[in-house]
Amino acid sequence: MKKLFLMKKLFAPWRIEYILSEKGDECIFCKFPKENNDKKNLILYRGKKTFIILNRYPYNNGHLMVVPYRHVATPLDLTDEELLEMMKLINLSIKVLDETMHPHGYNIGANIGRAAGAGIEDHYHIHVVPRWVGDTNYMPIIANTKVVVEALHMTYDKLSSALKKILGEK
Repeated sequence: MKKLFLMKKLFAPWRIEYILSEKGDECIFCKFPKENNDKKNLILYRGKKTFIILNRYPYNNGHLMVVPYRHVATPLDLTDEELLEMMKLINLSIKVLDETMHPHGYNIGANIGRAAGAGIEDHYHIHVVPRWVGDTNYMPIIANTKVVVEALHMTYDKLSSALKKILGEK
């Protein structure tokens, strides 16, 4: 008897807001660090070569991204210093999320190229998505809705405060 394998589908209808949003000509990962408005732009931390930013269209509460300042499309174009700092900021992201949100696990990864699902395909970045047991539910399937239970700026304030504590800042 032949077994049939059914393809499973990942529904992420909340992403349509990003897909349909107007995109400027300038890359947001290049533009936002030049501005002096980190809270508005959701930049949580600035390193020397890279920075941490909250995802404006998160898959889960606390969804962060680690991004190099330089506009490069793939990790192959990064310097050793940029690669090292990205890994350090991934660890810092995990520490601050552990401290504030207590996730049960993480999805950490990059989408390189349009075919891989990159929303901003020309500027490499790594996603740090906190996960909780049972964080997927019926809402995306039945109601075509993703429930993100905390406003982005509330999450920003909570993470920023914890980050300052971790870094020994006032």
